[in-house]
Amino acid sequence: MTVTDTGTPARTAGRPAHRDANVLRWLGAYTASTIGDSVYYMALAWAAARTGGDTQTGVVLAVGSIPRAVLMLGGGVLADRIGPRRVVVGSDTARCLVVLGLAGALLFTSPALWMLIAVALVFGVVDALFLPAVGALPPRVTESGQLARVQGMRGLATRLANVVGAPLGGVAVALGGPTLAFAAAGLLFAVSLPLLLSLRIRPLPEQDGAEPSGTAWHDLADGLRHIRRHPLLGPLMIVVAVSELGFVGPLNLGLILLAEERHWGASGMGWIIAAFGTGAGATALLLAVRGRVPRAGLVMCLAVLVGAVAIGTLAQLPSVALAAAAAVCVGLFAGLGGSLCGALIQTVTEPAYLGRVTSVSTLFTHAIAPLSYPVTGAAVAVWGTGPVFATSAALCAAGALTGLAFTRLRRAELPR
Repeated sequence: MTVTDTGTPARTAGRPAHRDANVLRWLGAYTASTIGDSVYYMALAWAAARTGGDTQTGVVLAVGSIPRAVLMLGGGVLADRIGPRRVVVGSDTARCLVVLGLAGALLFTSPALWMLIAVALVFGVVDALFLPAVGALPPRVTESGQLARVQGMRGLATRLANVVGAPLGGVAVALGGPTLAFAAAGLLFAVSLPLLLSLRIRPLPEQDGAEPSGTAWHDLADGLRHIRRHPLLGPLMIVVAVSELGFVGPLNLGLILLAEERHWGASGMGWIIAAFGTGAGATALLLAVRGRVPRAGLVMCLAVLVGAVAIGTLAQLPSVALAAAAAVCVGLFAGLGGSLCGALIQTVTEPAYLGRVTSVSTLFTHAIAPLSYPVTGAAVAVWGTGPVFATSAALCAAGALTGLAFTRLRRAELPR
C-alpha cells in the first residue's frame, strides 16, 4: 500500500477498474458532467431559437468553438502544471456557477442574444481547460494495465449521456422552459464536484527534464517536442488527425444530408444514428469487461481501416436497414480503434506530459475535425453524398495505413 499526494492510501494494485471505488467515483463525476453538457446544449439551442432566427442560433452554438480551439493547448499546459483534478474541479465549478447564474437571471428577464453568446464563450474557454484535464485523469486514478478497461467505461458513460442528456433537456424545457433546463445542467455539474474532490490521486514518478520551467510557452514547446520525438506518440497523433478528418464530417453532417437525399426522413436518420451508437456501445462494453486487447497497435489500425470501409459503404446502400447495418460496423470498429488509440496514448506518455499530449489529441477531435462540416456540406452540394463519403473513407483509411507503416506502432501492446 502506497501513499498518494493527498496523504491517503493508494488503492491495492491489481484491482479491476470496474470494482475500484476510486475509478467509479471518477466515472460518476464524468458521467454527471457529460450529461450536464448535453442538457446545457439543449437549453442553449432552445433559448437561442426562441430569441433569434436560424442564423442567430447558429452563431450562439458555434461561438464557443473559437476559444476552445485557440486555448486547448494551453489547457494541457495548465493540467500538467497544477494537476488535472484541480483543473477539472475548477472547470465544473465555473460551469455550475455560470449556468445556475443564467438560470437565476432568466427568472427575472427573457434571454437576450448577448447573454447567450457570453455564456457560450465562457463555456468555450472552460471546455479548453476541461477536455485535456479530464483525459489526463485516468492514469492518475488507476493502474496502467486498467486503462483500456477505463476507456471502455468512459465510452459507455458517453453513450449514456447521449441517450439520457438530450431527452432530459427536452423534458426540462417542456416543463419549465430554458430556465429549468439550465438549472438542471448546473445541478448535474454540482453533483460531479464531491466525487472529484474525493478521488485519490496517484503520485507521479520523477521525470527528468519534465518539471514546469516557469514559462507556459516553454512548457508547450517541450510537450510538442515530446510528441515529435516519441516513437509511438507521433504516429498515434497522425492516425488521430487524419482519421478524424475523414470520420467527423460524414458521421455528423453527412448523415443528415444522406437522409435528405434518399428521402429517409428524420426517423430513418434516427435509426442509423441509433445503430452507430449501438455498435460503439458494444465496443465500449467489450473493453470495459475484457480490459485488454492483445496486439493493441495492430488491432487499432485494422479496426480503423474496417471502419473506413463501412463509412464508404454507407452512401451506396439503398435502404435504411442496410445503412443501419453499416452504421453498426462503423460504431464497432471506429469505436474500437478510437478507444485503443486513447488507451495507448495514455499508456506510453510520460506522466508529466499527459495534459499536454491529451490537449493535442483533443484539439484534433474537438476543434480541428469539426471544421470539416462546411467543407462536407459544400462538397455534398456539388458532388452528392456518394463521392463525399468515399473521400472521407479514403481519409480514414489513409490514417490507418499510415499507422500500419510504423513498425513500433504495429507491435505496440497495452500493459497487462
